Amino acid sequence: MTHILKGFRYMAGVALLIGAAAAIACGGAPAASLPAASQSDGGAAIGESADIEAAEASWQTPADTDAIAVAETEARQSKAPAPGGADTPAAAEIDADAIVAAFEEVIGGVHERTLPSVVSVLVLNRVEFSGSSPGFPSPFPFGQTPQQRNNDPEEDFFYRNGQGSGFVWDSDGHIVTNQHVVRNAERILVVFSDGVSAEATVIGEDEASDLAVLKVDRDPELLVPALLGDSNHVKVGQLAITIGNPFGQEFTTTTGIMSAIGRTLRSSASPFSMPKVLQTDASMNPGNSGGPLLDRHGHVVGIDVQIITRSGASTGIGFAIPINTAKQIVPALISDGNFSYSWLGIRGTTIGDEAVELMGAPDGTRGAQVIALADDGPAEKAGLAGSTKTKQSDDGDIRYGGDVITAIDGAAIASMDDLIIHLLENTRPGDKVTMSVIRDGGKTAQIAVTLGTRPEPTG
Repeated sequence: MTHILKGFRYMAGVALLIGAAAAIACGGAPAASLPAASQSDGGAAIGESADIEAAEASWQTPADTDAIAVAETEARQSKAPAPGGADTPAAAEIDADAIVAAFEEVIGGVHERTLPSVVSVLVLNRVEFSGSSPGFPSPFPFGQTPQQRNNDPEEDFFYRNGQGSGFVWDSDGHIVTNQHVVRNAERILVVFSDGVSAEATVIGEDEASDLAVLKVDRDPELLVPALLGDSNHVKVGQLAITIGNPFGQEFTTTTGIMSAIGRTLRSSASPFSMPKVLQTDASMNPGNSGGPLLDRHGHVVGIDVQIITRSGASTGIGFAIPINTAKQIVPALISDGNFSYSWLGIRGTTIGDEAVELMGAPDGTRGAQVIALADDGPAEKAGLAGSTKTKQSDDGDIRYGGDVITAIDGAAIASMDDLIIHLLENTRPGDKVTMSVIRDGGKTAQIAVTLGTRPEPTG
């Protein structure tokens, strides 16, 4: 392993300064032997651009069941009246101790059962640049001379190593991680919790969902696929556990709760929105990206992807890609190397009460308001209308006059998020759908649209 890892340790130190609060990808952390660095991403992204089956297992190990049973039994005993008709302090202490012991048993059990499925992902990136950027310090603060290509002093590159997390998807050697962890990687090494390492190759990646699939060559009997849960069943307040490699500290387990569900984010490399994102206060830091977010049964319900921070370290606001999204996308990445999204070709937002009133729509109208149309896109071809009118208000300009999508094939659409989710979960490129819309003046219409294939981001 020494000669394999050696390639990951020769890089020029690069310090990235973090200013105002930003949502940053929590992966790509420098390896433990190198100075820590964070990459700042824009917060806010799978579907249209917005303004602003794996089996579900339901099980408990005997250890879990016994611990919970002990806690319940001792809790009942603590409530029983003591001789003389009064509860004793000792009974209260036993009750508290049993509860804490049961909690510790659950966390420890999840860690032990899941650890064989979690991996550390080491990457070696070639970073190219031309000349120098005014106002930024040299990326070679210790006097290193970058290697030059074709003896051109204006065109240089250096190597940077980093680290993320991932987990075993199946017994065929497929590893799931974040796309930003392995983006432009020249070399990838996967390290398992038993210390075994293996070279990996990227066989599929998707920038919009920030998902990538790696392939390693290892005996299937030694691979332990993670158990996948159902992110649609996640509730705010439930226990959240994540295992990863923050700042290069391999196989670290942290806990918290599910702080929110249904967030909408954007990946650092795509203008399209990612819906139904999970938010947790379980500590995530650079190096956690791609690691599993788990429920108390050890089922993967999300994949760590971003944090919001001023310092580059955890502030208790972390985000995870819902596992149900991965269930849709990962099989396509394995078989085809990419995932094709259906595309409507609009920019939109959730309509507000002011726009409803201005366009003369019925009170209480809810839906996705079309703001603009992509040139020659499916929506424009079908005859959908964008919002061409503007009214100034104390809260800014209000756009109105465009169509408001209220249903697709009879399924209610109450917001822009609903539209994004419906297109992702229920449609494929080439599908023909019927959209119920309310037009300027309050009139209703049914519009048939043939969905296209989402174009690749440009620029």
